[in-house]
Amino acid sequence: MGVLKDAEIFLGASRRPDDSLKEGEYLSLRYANRHGLVTGATGTGKTVSLQILAEGFSAAGVPVFAADIKGDLSGIALKGSAEGKEFLAGRAEKIGFAEEYEFRESPAIFWDLFGVEGHPVRTTVSEIGPLLLARLMDLTDVQEGVLNIAFKIADEEGLLLLDLKDLQSLLANIAERSKEISGQYGNVSKSSVGAIQRQLLVLEQQGGENFFGEPALDIRDLMRTSRDGRGLVSVLAADRLMQAPRLYATFLLWLLSELFEELPEVGDPDRPRLVFFFDEAHLLFDEAPKALVDKVEQVVKLIRSKGVGVYFVTQNPLDVPEGVLAQLGNRVQHALRAYTPREAKAVKTAAETFRPNPEFDAAEAITNLGVGEALVSTLAEKGIPSMVERTLIRPPSGQLGPITPEERKKLIEASPVYGQYDRAVDRESAFEILKERAEQRAAAEAQAAEAEAEEEAREKAESAASRSTRSRRSSSDEGGGWLDGLFGGNGRRQGVLETAAKQVARTVAADISRRLVRGMLGGVKRR
Repeated sequence: MGVLKDAEIFLGASRRPDDSLKEGEYLSLRYANRHGLVTGATGTGKTVSLQILAEGFSAAGVPVFAADIKGDLSGIALKGSAEGKEFLAGRAEKIGFAEEYEFRESPAIFWDLFGVEGHPVRTTVSEIGPLLLARLMDLTDVQEGVLNIAFKIADEEGLLLLDLKDLQSLLANIAERSKEISGQYGNVSKSSVGAIQRQLLVLEQQGGENFFGEPALDIRDLMRTSRDGRGLVSVLAADRLMQAPRLYATFLLWLLSELFEELPEVGDPDRPRLVFFFDEAHLLFDEAPKALVDKVEQVVKLIRSKGVGVYFVTQNPLDVPEGVLAQLGNRVQHALRAYTPREAKAVKTAAETFRPNPEFDAAEAITNLGVGEALVSTLAEKGIPSMVERTLIRPPSGQLGPITPEERKKLIEASPVYGQYDRAVDRESAFEILKERAEQRAAAEAQAAEAEAEEEAREKAESAASRSTRSRRSSSDEGGGWLDGLFGGNGRRQGVLETAAKQVARTVAADISRRLVRGMLGGVKRR
């Protein structure tokens, strides 16, 4: 009797305390959207378990999105081989899987935020929103408030925020209008704006400019199926992205939020519409503010009804907050070490989350698991967790380990989305609009300054002309004759002439009088 079953993913075979095989362990597709957790120390087999799950979902027609931290998951796109890996056939034989075990590739699409190891992945500044962007830049509460105001102004003024230069331009504009904006929205200091601009510069240097822009990722491209009905496995190259862990966590949380907002309610389907693997999950929650943790918990709780299963992959179950951990019904626990008090606590926590098995002590088993072994508990009929079992994980069908750059290039060129995202588009947005406004304002100011200068020059010219006219009139009056020079002007000249005329009249009258008197006296004498 074969171990493969319809509507279930074969994970491996459980073992009794005497090391004999008991039965197969399965993950029911019906309950796969109840989320899951894969944990274990480095080198214990988490990546192989992730590959097993991804291959199983793909074979069942369920699309998968998974981050490839070390490049090992890329091998899922190529057919595996027993050459040099005889232990794979040996494990298949040991768990009673030899007859049905076959090497087979899974259809895959490679993505990369930097556009090097896969198709570029972009989103716009507006789509990611101020909450995640503030988290990405590690802003203070005051700076986050200013960022929220910036988004509000962008909405009101019709400014598209597509890439980082759009946001930089908007912030510069806000700094110039800080007094005006503060009166309407509250205090917006130039120092807070400057701090955000500096964080944007850091983000840009970390490669953030590759993430923000267009064409933005269409989530429907993550939910494709191949011609033969298998789900496509979207593999995100994250080895370089891990150098900017905050960008990595923000991107995956944004993607999860987009799925939640865009997908319609479907209740509990027979199988998920998409399964999302969040590797190195602790990066999402490290130093995360409570508002962000609450947002993740809300999305995880509600996205199940959208037909999306979320599986966190991390080293320690304590990396995941309790509110989120409580939502993860399907669990694969690889070995943990208990060398420190925190590790001992993690072992105890992991053991207590399983439904107990009377045949062995889960806490003790966790520290004694070998490579490729795990404690497995999945949701069974009616969503009840199965009793935890010590399980030897089945071997993968795809290639174990990374593919070569040449193989990756061929797969990228054969991708169904090849050419769709590879060239960036820079359409008119806030940067261009604000630049045009600034140029128009500068031109208007220059024109006003020129008009003012012309008016000033005209006034100066009129003033000079007036002074010249007055000067000419004065010169003409001063050139009227020697009497003007002598007597000091028309008024004075007229007064002198009148006085002289009166004096002449008096002299003449006196002379006439004397002559008459003489004539009269002379006549008397002659008589």
